[in-house]
Amino acid sequence: PYFISPFDGGINLENKAELFCNELKKFTDEHCQNNKIAIERASPEVFNTLKAADYELIDAECILEQAKMIKCKTEIECIKHSVSVAEYGIKLMHQNSLGGISERQLWSILHKANIANNGSWIEGQMLSSGPRTNPWLQEATNRVIVKGDMIAFDTDLIGPRGYMADISRSWICEGGKGNAEQRIAYQHAYDEVNFNIDLIKPGMSFLELSKQAFERNKAFKANRYPCVFHGAGLTDEYPKIYYQEDWERDGYDGLIEPNMVLCVESYSGKIDGEVGVKLEEMVLVNETGVERLSHYPFEDSLLN
Repeated sequence: PYFISPFDGGINLENKAELFCNELKKFTDEHCQNNKIAIERASPEVFNTLKAADYELIDAECILEQAKMIKCKTEIECIKHSVSVAEYGIKLMHQNSLGGISERQLWSILHKANIANNGSWIEGQMLSSGPRTNPWLQEATNRVIVKGDMIAFDTDLIGPRGYMADISRSWICEGGKGNAEQRIAYQHAYDEVNFNIDLIKPGMSFLELSKQAFERNKAFKANRYPCVFHGAGLTDEYPKIYYQEDWERDGYDGLIEPNMVLCVESYSGKIDGEVGVKLEEMVLVNETGVERLSHYPFEDSLLN
């Protein structure tokens, strides 16, 4: 192998890139009919050297993401296995959501469950509590959780065999019906996720899904999650289907197909509010609609 990184190959990578290019040329001269090659990730030194050698370079990531979009039977079983591990960890977190535990201590329970059951890693530390649930995307800290706090999290868990379980839940520390702001946010997130799951059908375009998605309450629109649906497999994957508010700038179209795995998102929290609720379900697209892959119960006590 040719090590084309500072750690493996030293600071001057030009020579290593030349060696790699020469070896690649031997292979392509023998096995390929043209000089077109696809590269997923490489040092700029490699790109420059290959271009100088008259190779036509294509971005392999776009090809691979399209290939990964449709899951085979084995991949679906791997995802279901990861979901079962994640939901076991979620159950343990729920049982330990008691006043006096810190966010990091609570989050570590999910890590332990994953590793103890042959899982791999977790992408982030997306757990927050109390006023830190709003805005979203604040990672876990040493904040001590208090009885009555909203706790919200997103697993982002890479489980056994390297497949993702991407599930979000929110609940009240030590249970209960919560206050009005907590219940309103929870009901909104719950309604959004379930409405949008029922929309999904094979043959729909990404744009159709975005246009027909749940009409979010005006109070929650500005503080929305970055997308309404996204793919999942080995990690977050193509596609990412944006809200209509973001479509003109970020949106792109495509078709929903059977055996895609999608995550259905909601974050509900008012601008400058005290509470945010994060919910997310994983579904498998089939010939008529979807099969839910995640099954951890929602909080009946927070639903009106």
